[in-house]
Amino acid sequence: MRTFSEGSVDAVVIGAGHAGCEAALALARTGCSTVMLTLNLDSIGFMPCNPSVGGTAKGHLVREIDALGGEMGLVADKCALQYRMLNEGKGAAVQSLRAQVDKNKYHTEMKRVLEHTKNLRIVQGEAAEILVENLNDAPSRGSQDPACPPLDGVSRSDGRGVLPPRVVGVRTTYGGIFSCRAVVVATGVYLNAQTITGETVAESGPNGFSRATALTQSLLSLGFRVRRFKTGTPARLDGRTVDFSALDVQAGENTYPFSFLNETVPEEQTPCHLGWTNERTHEVILQNLDRAPLYNGQISSTGPRYCPSIETKVVRFADKPRHQLFLEPEGADTTEVYVQGLSTSLPHDLQKEMYRTVKGLEHCDIVRYAYAIEYDCIDSLDLYPTLEYKRVEGLFTAGQINGTSGYEEAAAQGLMAGINASLKLRDLPPLVLRRDEAYIGVLLDDLVTKGTDEPYRMMTSRAEFRLSLRQDNADLRLTEYGHACGLVDERRYMVYRNRKRQRDGLMDLLKGRAEQGIADMVVRKHGEPPLTAGVSYADLIRRGIPLSEIAEVFSLPRDLPKDVMLSCETEIRYEGYLKRAEAEAEKARRMEGKPLPPDLDYETIEGLRLEAREKLNKIKPLSLGQAERISGVSPADIAVLMVYLSLRN
Repeated sequence: MRTFSEGSVDAVVIGAGHAGCEAALALARTGCSTVMLTLNLDSIGFMPCNPSVGGTAKGHLVREIDALGGEMGLVADKCALQYRMLNEGKGAAVQSLRAQVDKNKYHTEMKRVLEHTKNLRIVQGEAAEILVENLNDAPSRGSQDPACPPLDGVSRSDGRGVLPPRVVGVRTTYGGIFSCRAVVVATGVYLNAQTITGETVAESGPNGFSRATALTQSLLSLGFRVRRFKTGTPARLDGRTVDFSALDVQAGENTYPFSFLNETVPEEQTPCHLGWTNERTHEVILQNLDRAPLYNGQISSTGPRYCPSIETKVVRFADKPRHQLFLEPEGADTTEVYVQGLSTSLPHDLQKEMYRTVKGLEHCDIVRYAYAIEYDCIDSLDLYPTLEYKRVEGLFTAGQINGTSGYEEAAAQGLMAGINASLKLRDLPPLVLRRDEAYIGVLLDDLVTKGTDEPYRMMTSRAEFRLSLRQDNADLRLTEYGHACGLVDERRYMVYRNRKRQRDGLMDLLKGRAEQGIADMVVRKHGEPPLTAGVSYADLIRRGIPLSEIAEVFSLPRDLPKDVMLSCETEIRYEGYLKRAEAEAEKARRMEGKPLPPDLDYETIEGLRLEAREKLNKIKPLSLGQAERISGVSPADIAVLMVYLSLRN
């Protein structure tokens, strides 16, 4: 094929899903000329599955993305139909914001933002090859040859040392070449995608979009280890054919929004509805497992553990007489309804029969049938914590190509890949968030240290410092980082500084002494032991009195943002636990501060167990802290490494 120049830019982002959007914006907004290459402009910021943003632990990610200067929270707030705070009856550490959003409006708004961003050019086309120099005749390692040595540099022909392979461009299937110094691969579920519904297998991406067929071979030639993962989506119903009166109403809540630039959510919100499967639903599935691709051998790739299909739930939890489902609007201008909880890959005739067994759906019409989708992804252990590929300089990957699931996980990776690609292009130090600093830090550390054998989903239980990593304080933890790397603009930074002043002022105010008589009354009302001495407002919070009640009774300021109030209340109520967590975090930081040479050959270190040598040589941890978290590396192995480092220094 004849090639031609499409011009020279700093960076190319391949893909325009949630990872690609954040990566492209991060690069362009920090001054890097950027091209975003997408198969179809109509798929920009598209939500092929649930039309929602946030959820358990995912809400934390969105707030952190926003605190760093990302876009997802802002667009979600503009398109939200309903907000809910999940786990509100539990502690602040596990409470997570979730919003039902207008799917089409989200796509349109994200596309508008991208189109009006300086330094960013959007091009519809398919990436065929990532162009790399200094490869020469270096051996590649694909999924079929795991024993082949890594691409760790090739001798220069002039004998002046070794230059590592590095990105120089991207070639499209039409022969266009974009010359660049950095590439972010954010291809989502499009690589060699196949949608599966019953006996029918279509060579298609999600929602009928075209798939990408050319890039996988290029990744293999560069040494990536490629594997197949699977995910799925439920049917969409015509809302006019649903009897909503037979379902439970789930109304929205007056909580706080995703973006720290916004303070309130709309008073009027669109309701969702709850329903349940029943014995007849389960019978339809169990009597037809021979036609279920998940059980007849048609699907062999690995699917998500925490978002299983209805077939999997019925088989795995045979003792459960019913499973919950949610009917959620796809948008304000459509009658389409998303049925969360009934993801399936059954044939169309069985889908129709199964959905109509549910109370309220007896006469429902399906407008989009459910399907499973298989796709290529890589082994995330081949990445640095910056999401740069270890074997090719300037090549980053983000999103579902790294083996994750979910819009929020993808957006977080895209943001960090974009930030680090930009910092590299500007010859600045990378940004690597620690596990005690952000859920994003937990996500990336898990991917590059532990890897994943199934689609990875963020959960609060994965974060050992989750009491410190709350939604309400994401700006306090991360906005300074976003500002330092040039992504948080002055307007956002001023909002952050003002919020910090509000928080600090309220914390000082709550140290003040409460009027004794009123304090006695409040304490008695809550069944607390009577006061024997004067107390501060903070003391009352420690006794379990809500800050909202204290503010009302004692006429304290109540016009502050809800999340600012929550942040202060939580810091006071859990002060002892937070101090303990900080001590543990300090210990972890000391381990992270002991670097390991990236080119260290662990086979040469006596005293390490065989498994530890294999794992350490495979992952090449950058610090003792990262080495400590690798599965198969024991405390005894860490002790050996500490001795080695002390002797080496």
